[in-house]
Amino acid sequence: MTVDLLLGLQWGDEGKGKIVDVLTSKYDIIARFQGGPNAGHTLEFDGIKHVLRTIPSGIFHSNNINIIGNGVVIDPVVFKSEIDGLAKFNLDLKSKLIISRKAHLILPTHRLLDAASEASKGKAKIGSTLKGIGPTYMDKTGRNGIRVGDIELADFKERYRALADKHEAMISFYNVDIQYNLAELEKEFFEAIEDLKKLDFIDSEEYLAQAQKAGKSILCEGAQGSLLDVDFGTYPFVTSSNTTAAGACTGLGIAPNKIKEVYGIFKAYTTRVGSGPFPTEDFGEAGDLMASVGNEFGSVTGRKRRCGWLDLVALKYAIQINGVTQLMMMKGDVLSGFETLKVATGYNYKGETINHLPYNIEEENVTPIYTEFKGWKQDLTGLTTFESLPKELKEYIEFIEREVNVPIKIVSVGPDRKQTITHK
Repeated sequence: MTVDLLLGLQWGDEGKGKIVDVLTSKYDIIARFQGGPNAGHTLEFDGIKHVLRTIPSGIFHSNNINIIGNGVVIDPVVFKSEIDGLAKFNLDLKSKLIISRKAHLILPTHRLLDAASEASKGKAKIGSTLKGIGPTYMDKTGRNGIRVGDIELADFKERYRALADKHEAMISFYNVDIQYNLAELEKEFFEAIEDLKKLDFIDSEEYLAQAQKAGKSILCEGAQGSLLDVDFGTYPFVTSSNTTAAGACTGLGIAPNKIKEVYGIFKAYTTRVGSGPFPTEDFGEAGDLMASVGNEFGSVTGRKRRCGWLDLVALKYAIQINGVTQLMMMKGDVLSGFETLKVATGYNYKGETINHLPYNIEEENVTPIYTEFKGWKQDLTGLTTFESLPKELKEYIEFIEREVNVPIKIVSVGPDRKQTITHK
């Protein structure tokens, strides 16, 4: 019996979907533990690019079960489109994909509330993806939410109506110009609910407990990144769930002492989507080059990602709060061609040198202290062994390992599942 955990260590978009796909053959169950459909996990193989929003990234493998856990929020309309997009691959979703009854549903009015709230903030907006995720988690913690298990109840539509009516009253409170046709949105929503009912709903905490007793191996899959955690991220520019290791316990009902390996995924540089502080952001040619070569656009939203140098202060923080045991470095190939690479190894914080992430990392308080490295020109995308990597990249990797005191076990040199180098 093994329970391992995989999560992102930066501001999301680290490449978790690819690594879950690469690791899936070792596990019987892949279980998504938090987040909503703003998280696009991109997988690429056999010349085809796949973007999954809610469905766990193990779905393309034939011999495992994929679970959407209680910590996830599900938009039935988005979920239906995701299922429809998978139809051409002849996957047996009925037997491979199951959903926790305790997962919360995103209603059409949650999306409208999201838009109204963000519009009301003006320049102070947090950069929401407007998928209704924040308002859904607010209803969850406010004990007003509707869960997947409620679909099975006789009064489901009455429960829906009561909450939707409450949301409409809240939307009018914001006093912003939001145009919508709720009847049309609701028609689409209830059609999608009928599709959702074709899948099996489970008490996932019991299912996973029995799976552990039976000796099954489980990989818990997170969404977004540690620096977007609602408690430990760059609040308020964060998501609405716990993206850190603790979220796997609350989002699946797995006890902390059952988790063995914690796989932490990070890019060889840093990116961020939306608003919020970003100490190592590069506003010049280097940042533009990372964005263009790395194709740094959101897989769901299409938004351009802000780019900058690797921040070891933030990375060490994420490793610490998650208890990371193994690292995977993504997109090393994007840095090919840079004459010089920079890595932030400390901060100048209000005139003092520090090596930890402080409460406030806004640019008026924090200036990164960089260590520079010689770059490499070699194209990495066709390489298959660690020994074949350029000397400068190996030195870059070894420096990171020494600084964070955790081994880098995988180096990704391209988006395809085959472009993955294992480092013993």
